[in-house]
Amino acid sequence: MEGKRTRVITGMLLFLFWGMATAAWAQRSAVEETEVEVNGISRKGQRIMIQLDSKVVEKAWATFLKEKSGGTVKGPSILPTAKAQAGKGIYAVEKAQLDTISRNPIRIFSKVEAIKQGTMLWWSLDMGNAYLGKKETPREWASGAAILQQFARNLYKQDVQAQVQDAERVVNNTQAKADLVVREANEIQTKITKNQQRKLELEAALAANAKELEQLNKDVQQNLKQQETNKKELENMRHAVEIVKAKMDKID
Repeated sequence: MEGKRTRVITGMLLFLFWGMATAAWAQRSAVEETEVEVNGISRKGQRIMIQLDSKVVEKAWATFLKEKSGGTVKGPSILPTAKAQAGKGIYAVEKAQLDTISRNPIRIFSKVEAIKQGTMLWWSLDMGNAYLGKKETPREWASGAAILQQFARNLYKQDVQAQVQDAERVVNNTQAKADLVVREANEIQTKITKNQQRKLELEAALAANAKELEQLNKDVQQNLKQQETNKKELENMRHAVEIVKAKMDKID
């Protein structure tokens, strides 16, 4: 019963958390156009707010850039010749190939920065003849925004999955403790049953012992009576022998 209640409570908490995460995603998934200064140069690019720890976001972003440099996968791809450089949350990728944005190699400048609301992920794409812009390159802009939104969406999913795993571990640990308590209760009940059985056995043994003692006392009394009878018989026999001896003495 306790384990079932724990699973219900955990499920409610997970449902509530998922609702909050979904609401946060809906409110913070917008991609904005903004200029950010990187290494002393101001560049126009795209920015998205992610309500997760900046270390988590930066690690995932670095992995995202590194893994895509190995070949084409779902979503964007980076040419094997691409090189990523990092410093203070700043990542630059040379000769990157983002197929959904441009067929030609481009340069990526990106920055991951912790802010009060969570983490700001920004990037600027140099396509050689132009920088990514909402008005200047609307099609490429939409593709870039979709990439950032999908990246953020994946992070939110991973975060929720981690929360689910943590909750499941809590449920499993709580269930294990509940099962232990039940086993202890069963063991205690078993000991009580054995104790009661032992008590009955001891009471029966005491009753038998009392009955045996009563019989022994009767036997003692009977033995004393028998001794008294034997004593009288012995005295009578001795007296008879004396009489016979007396008769023998009278014979000439």
